[in-house]
Amino acid sequence: MKNHFKVITNIILTSISLSVGLGTFLKIVGPIHQINKENRKINIVGELRKINEKESAKIDSQSLLSNKLDGFRKLEELNILWESLISQNPDLEVSCFFLSIDDKAYAEINSEINLPAASSIKVPILIVLLTMIDSKEILWNEELILTEDSLGSGSGWMAYEKLGVKFPIFEVASEMIRVSDNTATNLLIKRLGGINLINKKFKQLGLKNTKINNYLPDLKGTNITSSKDLIIAMTLVDNGYLLSSRSRDIFREIMRNSKTNTLIPSGILRGLGKEAEDIDYHLSLKGYTVYNKTGDIGISYSDIGLIQTPQNSRAIASFIVKGPFNDPRSPELIRKLSEQLIPFLEQAKK
Repeated sequence: MKNHFKVITNIILTSISLSVGLGTFLKIVGPIHQINKENRKINIVGELRKINEKESAKIDSQSLLSNKLDGFRKLEELNILWESLISQNPDLEVSCFFLSIDDKAYAEINSEINLPAASSIKVPILIVLLTMIDSKEILWNEELILTEDSLGSGSGWMAYEKLGVKFPIFEVASEMIRVSDNTATNLLIKRLGGINLINKKFKQLGLKNTKINNYLPDLKGTNITSSKDLIIAMTLVDNGYLLSSRSRDIFREIMRNSKTNTLIPSGILRGLGKEAEDIDYHLSLKGYTVYNKTGDIGISYSDIGLIQTPQNSRAIASFIVKGPFNDPRSPELIRKLSEQLIPFLEQAKK
């Protein structure tokens, strides 16, 4: 009898323990389940937002890739100002494009003609590099070996280093833009798969007028692009359609460190009523930041720049001028064309 009583008592106590344990478990698991449920909702909303943003960026990019620029209004006043300036130099070949991203407005003249790219070709090369870093085809800290066949004369310092020295890709990419290092550019062209593969990637990005034909320096102007292609490349990066947010930040930081600012930035500063040697500093005092890359091979001058305004709006300008060797009218024309942008930058939507 005692044994029966003991068994019954143990069963009752065990049942009570299980009930208490189950209750405690449900109290813990319930909120966790609810938190996980809420987190899933947040994640789903976040992913939907990313998809919507990407689709919106895709629409804008497709509009830009089309000849009609659906949804963008043409700035006829700016076109008239540009045409007046260009007509004063009929022997110069000019391609220009302006895009106000937030205001959805544009102006262009001969924006799709092929002209010598000079060092502006380095911007789409940098973009291709960053897409391959995003896809983990290339590592940001991977080292490239300086070889004789990568040496490029002209701008930059890497050509004067000892053969066999190694440079991390982040330094090579930075110097390609910061001091327009031609050897750095050649090192990247080789690492990205060579000229033919890079040209294929340009086409995939929608840059139908951009092509590398020779390693740098390309003094004969065989490497080509158009002002519209340069705008497309910059827009694809800025609207987040092409690169991850981390690579986009890297792109902006590299572009911001470009030393040569005597074309678009200088013209914008002049349009603001000031001329000074420290152009970037004085632009910052006016609330402007210009992320730009110039090109200069004597017969062709170019500049592509992302412009951040005091209204926190964004615009992109691109110019290419081909003319007689070292003709001072060519770079001066780019400054004059850039100077005309100010009213259209300041009227952009806040």
